[in-house]
Amino acid sequence: MGRRKNQTIKPSDKKKPLPAPKTEQRPSKAERSAYFGRREAAKVLRTVLQGDARRRAVGSIKTLVYSPSIRNKKATFALVCQTLKYLSIIKDVLDTSCVLNNKWKRQEELMYIVTYDLLFGKEVSSFGIAEKYLFLRKPALESALAKILVKKKVKRVEELLAQYETLDSPKPRYVRVNTLKLDVDSAVKELEKHCTVLKDDLVPDLLILPPGVDLHDHPLVTGGGVFLQGKASSMVAAALGPQPGWKVLDACSAPGNKTVHLSALMKGKGKIVACELNKDRVNLLRNTIQVAGANNVEVHHGDFLIINPDDPAFSELRAILLDPSCSGSGTAADRLDHLLPSHMTNQETDSNANRLTRLAAFQKKALEHALSFPSVERIVYSTCSIHQIENEDVIKSVLPLALKNGFELETPFPKWPRRGFPVFEGSEHLLRMDPIEDKEGFFIALFVRKSGNQRQPDPCKGDCCANHSSTQPLPFTRLSKMWLLSMISSQKQTHRKRMK
Repeated sequence: MGRRKNQTIKPSDKKKPLPAPKTEQRPSKAERSAYFGRREAAKVLRTVLQGDARRRAVGSIKTLVYSPSIRNKKATFALVCQTLKYLSIIKDVLDTSCVLNNKWKRQEELMYIVTYDLLFGKEVSSFGIAEKYLFLRKPALESALAKILVKKKVKRVEELLAQYETLDSPKPRYVRVNTLKLDVDSAVKELEKHCTVLKDDLVPDLLILPPGVDLHDHPLVTGGGVFLQGKASSMVAAALGPQPGWKVLDACSAPGNKTVHLSALMKGKGKIVACELNKDRVNLLRNTIQVAGANNVEVHHGDFLIINPDDPAFSELRAILLDPSCSGSGTAADRLDHLLPSHMTNQETDSNANRLTRLAAFQKKALEHALSFPSVERIVYSTCSIHQIENEDVIKSVLPLALKNGFELETPFPKWPRRGFPVFEGSEHLLRMDPIEDKEGFFIALFVRKSGNQRQPDPCKGDCCANHSSTQPLPFTRLSKMWLLSMISSQKQTHRKRMK
């Protein structure tokens, strides 16, 4: 039955409207880009901070940011550098505000990134769980920052950063042409579309571009036609001078720029064994080799120091490139190491001195091992360090062994004006680059074995020596005994004649 026209409708009879469904506003393209950019930056920051804490970096900040896995390289690079620049303040703010629970402490690198953006960088939207979490606690973060400024007796954040600021020094952009894929003239022609290009007068395949030129997204770089490689780094493989068809060992290879340069100098012929102990750096090395098209490189995931010099697999080894772990003091500015926590303190600390001593001990051990390979004719030892303890002192300490095995120091790039510190005879053969004059500090030593002085492999290994009564064959021992008896008899006769 229908309701009568004038019947009063009770409120309970009315159908209550359904609540509108809660719809979250879809993030804009810019918000999504910022969201993923912070995650990429956090991943790089984690690797950088872990490597700095262990004093064994997987790669420089630039190397990590400009790897193929990072999409928005420019934005990620800027975000990582700025977060590192403010990191000490960010940590103080988070500690003072006590906003991080255990869950978020396990993602501290992401929280550093978001906090930087929230307080000092771009305005952060609430898109993303981490962003929303800190966005709701922004008043607490700002209050903590205000307390820190009062405690430090400064009015502005810039005053806190003043002690960490460094002067930028203009440095040319060096580009090494990968002649496995491209000739130098073709590279010059293509790059001249963007900027002025000069050819280096020392390294044949090295080009000089104006400071600040950004080529990280250029097709020649992403395709492996050219490598963004500094002058000093490019001089190392050139100093070794490997020839096509040689067998060469790169003892500490990653990230692989010098390795693939060796391959280019050898025209892709012969064989290069690239050693790398660290698993993460092995992956970086493999990627560099693949991009370069260096098909004559074989990656050896292992420790160079445990390779047996007398192993038949290395009997035809002609040259070794040894660029061991070092302090990196010569390229600290270029690597942006001044942004790392370990470089925010006084450099002349006892821990830093101890670190240099440990590094020098490892470098000496590695160089001695390289000098013990019997068939090797050329060895280059290089560091990106300015410290004598890692450079001239290491060379001086191994000279007796080098001379014993037939090696002599030779002069790489004779026209280069800066040489080793005069701390021993022969240091004039060493090559140094100066951080002020050359915009980076570097060191190169070249050992060359003179013909006919090869060390002979030990023919008697392992248990075979147990079959001999001495280290010499038995017939020789008998002849020696007969010779000694005749000498004694002769001396007795001479003595009797004198007595008469």
